[in-house]
Amino acid sequence: MAEWIGIGRRARRCYGFDEIALVPGAVSMNPLEVDTAWSIRDHKFRVPFVASAMDGVVDVDFAIAMGKLGGLAVLNLDGVQARYKNPQEAITQIIQGDVEETTSIVQRLYKTPIQEKLIAARVEQIKKAKVPCAVSTIPQNAERFGAVAQEAGCDIFVVQSTVTTARHISKSYKALDFGRFLKSMKVPVIIGNVVTYDQTLELMNVGADALLVGVGPGAACTTRGVLGVGVPQVTATVDCASARDFYHKKSGRYVPIITDGGMRNGGDICKAFACGSDAVMVGSAFAKAKEAPGHGHHWGMAYPHASLPRGTRIYVGTTGTLEQILFGPAATDDGSQNLMGALTTCMGTVGSQNIKAFQMTEIIIAPSIQTEGKIFQQVQRVGMARKGSAEQPNGRPAAGRTKTPTTRAAR
Repeated sequence: MAEWIGIGRRARRCYGFDEIALVPGAVSMNPLEVDTAWSIRDHKFRVPFVASAMDGVVDVDFAIAMGKLGGLAVLNLDGVQARYKNPQEAITQIIQGDVEETTSIVQRLYKTPIQEKLIAARVEQIKKAKVPCAVSTIPQNAERFGAVAQEAGCDIFVVQSTVTTARHISKSYKALDFGRFLKSMKVPVIIGNVVTYDQTLELMNVGADALLVGVGPGAACTTRGVLGVGVPQVTATVDCASARDFYHKKSGRYVPIITDGGMRNGGDICKAFACGSDAVMVGSAFAKAKEAPGHGHHWGMAYPHASLPRGTRIYVGTTGTLEQILFGPAATDDGSQNLMGALTTCMGTVGSQNIKAFQMTEIIIAPSIQTEGKIFQQVQRVGMARKGSAEQPNGRPAAGRTKTPTTRAAR
């Protein structure tokens, strides 16, 4: 599989969503009759979408709305929700600030200490609405915040960093012992992020209940530019799914994998499932919802890093309600709305009755899949060729282009 890239050095060819396509099945199905449910331990969700733990995407109200629609949203305990009694004031400062000053604004706001009483309060607010509660933190805070969140009644705990491994070496601080931590938690624990077979297998062996797959593909993430680290999502998902299947065959325990980031539309999401994912975690798609606290803006979780931020604030606009984005009816033609409709229609087209069957879909390498026959869309910049414009220096979308603006990378 590897190709020579120079004398004595070979590199493996990896693939992203734009380079593959799904092949229709010999038998098709009624999209209304397919089963999209996925499970993590005793928790079953009919909507296989997880809203990522970003401050511009998920707050208490958004988590409740997502839960009532059958999905799951993850609240970021390392962000403004657990630092400020009124987190919306901090979010307003971030989204109204000049784009060139956003990094310093975010870093300053995230210096305020995290309050354990606010962690408990947020969990209790979500649980009061009778929906599942999921919260996230970095490995360094997992033991402390895990105990608080579990005591307050959270249903799922997420330990997430740019790259997470079962073995972490450090002389200056004590690394999280995942084996011991997982045994101490009574609720399911999702760990991320991983992109390789070996990482996945080791974390499953220590007891992870699910894994997040993806390093650097998120719309607001600059990890790949800052660190040069990452694996395209198609290859990463396939490799991690292979480790999951091997582990299941060996142990009898099935550990879901969740493709996290890099999916711009329904087509990318369908490809993620076909590559082996059990659920998907998305940020920018839900940042467009009217219920999102960032009002069309969002930023990466590694953005507030004090010395090496790996993210940027982007503007995606507000295009509809969360229900419209998940279930339609779509008011856009770019695949950003009615994501469940796209998923069920694709499953019906390839003849898959459930997600497990969908994971066996035939995949082809198709670099022309985005451009073949699309000359008029490309010339007119509509449909699959639609392109946005950059934010103006003040962080607001350029006049006349408010639907799909992008932003420059953080410095």
